[in-house]
Amino acid sequence: MKLKSIYICQNCGYNSPRWAGKCPECNSWNSFVEEVIESGKTSNLRGRNEGVTNSRKSKSQTDLLLRNVEISDLNNIEPDNYQRTQTKITELDRVLGGGLVKGSVLLIGGDPGIGKSTLMLQIAGNIQEKKFLYVSGEESAQQIKMRADRLNSQINNFLILNEVNIEIIASVVENEKPEILIIDSIQTIYDPLLESAAGTVSQLRDCTSSLIKIAKSKGIIVFIVGHITKEGMIAGPKVLEHMVDVVLQFEGERTHSYRILRGIKNRFGSTNEIGIFEMSDKGLKEVLNPSEIFLSQRNYGASGCVISCSIEGTRPILIEVQGLVTSSNFSVPQRTSTGFDYKRLNLLIAVLEKKLGLFLNKSDIFINIAGGVKIDEPAIDLAIAMSIYSSYRDIPVDSDSVVLGEIGLSGEIRTISSIDKRIYEAEKLGFKKIIIPKGNFKNIDNKSSKIKIQGAESVKSVIDMIF
Repeated sequence: MKLKSIYICQNCGYNSPRWAGKCPECNSWNSFVEEVIESGKTSNLRGRNEGVTNSRKSKSQTDLLLRNVEISDLNNIEPDNYQRTQTKITELDRVLGGGLVKGSVLLIGGDPGIGKSTLMLQIAGNIQEKKFLYVSGEESAQQIKMRADRLNSQINNFLILNEVNIEIIASVVENEKPEILIIDSIQTIYDPLLESAAGTVSQLRDCTSSLIKIAKSKGIIVFIVGHITKEGMIAGPKVLEHMVDVVLQFEGERTHSYRILRGIKNRFGSTNEIGIFEMSDKGLKEVLNPSEIFLSQRNYGASGCVISCSIEGTRPILIEVQGLVTSSNFSVPQRTSTGFDYKRLNLLIAVLEKKLGLFLNKSDIFINIAGGVKIDEPAIDLAIAMSIYSSYRDIPVDSDSVVLGEIGLSGEIRTISSIDKRIYEAEKLGFKKIIIPKGNFKNIDNKSSKIKIQGAESVKSVIDMIF
């Protein structure tokens, strides 16, 4: 067997015969790692097997292969109702679509220390009737025991295995027959048949494939904990996410106590739902009313502070948008946003300069979504714009008002979705007035709501409504 060295990008899986500083496929820097493979197998790393594809098989070999092939007519297939296991963590079950599905493989990623291992132990503590096997490649059994004691978790049928060899792990699973398997983390697991080091693309793909085979053949629920890169993506190529059934990601700043569990992929449910937790010394606590939590420390009567409402999945969440505009000491002013898209912020600044006549080209602008939440939808555009205007003029916004709306390039306020849910959430928390797009106003029954609803057509028309 002849061996050769190639270089593989650890971000996208691109392979090259020589090292390069920048990957030509995904443009990531310093991502190439040397791996030793069998000569002639380079194409297999890209998911191709030209030798098998191009080879001619005899008729007897073909008949043997087709003997076990089963082809089904879609109209004759009976629907299979998935048996779900409730984790008894409401926020997690919401993200999963109702619970854990037998034989599913779940990949969960997040920053170090954000709560991935803690969540695994809390799941084990809630599902006492299931047998767990916790495979740890980073922590000792004593460390896991210390965490369980800190969480006051009385966990039964919970086995701990300190091992990183995938062949030994598969043998232990065969002997112990657990119902739920936890791998913490996939970057430490390796296959001894491969020459490359643990954590490389080849090892990640091969070990994950072995775990999927175990899950599907034995009906075991498999949790795979993965590290993330500095860009916030799960470490390893995207093919890793395509292989598993569910991809979950923990979001949140380590300096904040709140954590958001977001579904990136879910073959058994929607990816629109999120779960919100609060990290405490007793573990992760569910936040059942996130709007009240995020607004608990807001500053009444302060300029630059505006309340808006975002829809995460099917849940409306009231958030506080904070804006700060100050004179710049640099030739190029700063534009900084936390929890909001930076490019979108520049677009809104350009609209304010054009339509409201604000001179912001010599001002530093800072935007922050309080509580460490990241908002992607454009429905909070109007709140961002009003926070900038409020701070620039140093005039506080009405504290009893909620501002909603997407802003177009001509300064118009465009309609948004789920307007009824947003209005109900604002009314429930005691707000007296809500500004919505005029296009949504015609579909609202003003008499059925105690909150005052006003429709806005342009950015300019909102100024008189909230100041």
